[in-house]
Amino acid sequence: MEYSLKLDSFEGPLDLLLHLIDKNKVNIYDIPISLITEQYLEYLELMREERLDDLSEFLVMAATLLDIKARMLLPKPETGDGGDEDPRAELVARLLEHRKFKLLSGDLNEMQEGSDRYYYRERSLPREVEKYRPPVDLDRLLEDVTEERLYRICREILKRLQDKQDNVHSHFGEIEREAVRIGDRLDHVRTLVKRPGRHTFRSLLGRAASKLEVVVTFLAVLELIKTGEICLTEDSTRDDFILVGAA
Repeated sequence: MEYSLKLDSFEGPLDLLLHLIDKNKVNIYDIPISLITEQYLEYLELMREERLDDLSEFLVMAATLLDIKARMLLPKPETGDGGDEDPRAELVARLLEHRKFKLLSGDLNEMQEGSDRYYYRERSLPREVEKYRPPVDLDRLLEDVTEERLYRICREILKRLQDKQDNVHSHFGEIEREAVRIGDRLDHVRTLVKRPGRHTFRSLLGRAASKLEVVVTFLAVLELIKTGEICLTEDSTRDDFILVGAA
């Protein structure tokens, strides 16, 4: 049988086997091992004269093919369970993997060769679109933050302020304070989270000078969470939350 091949077209034994399978139009899952082995050995005879440097890996594959051929010729043991593995299975798996990477390599080469023909314009989105931010998902944002825990911290701070009150002098009358404005507390929290360091919810409320300031500060934190300007992360070292500015 005469069989001519172009030697420099194959990168390795698996590449040659895939060529023989395609050339003979056989099913890769049911390789006629005798036919493929015979043609493979003919190729090795040609290689002895032209590609001695690459012969070793092809000889290893030749030995593998002969081993598979021998196992297929031997009678199968009668085990009765029908679970005998096909001697070609491992080779088929290697061939399929090699073909997959070969196809991927070809796709990448085509992309690289044509990449110099593509040009991308600069981004020119309308200013309104660039400024758009998706709405804040409060359920996801506050999944570890419950109103009960926040309220408990707030209640502790209020009780602490009450304990500090001088019961004797408190009956002398009160000096009217300027009303605490929500806008001022919003700005205060915004400025706080921009400063370096670790800022906790408990320490923020603890610096308030009155019950009214505690309540207004608490409302300011809730509003900034709602607008997505800050978020709270759980402090693992204590029953508290860390204030973090939105990125």
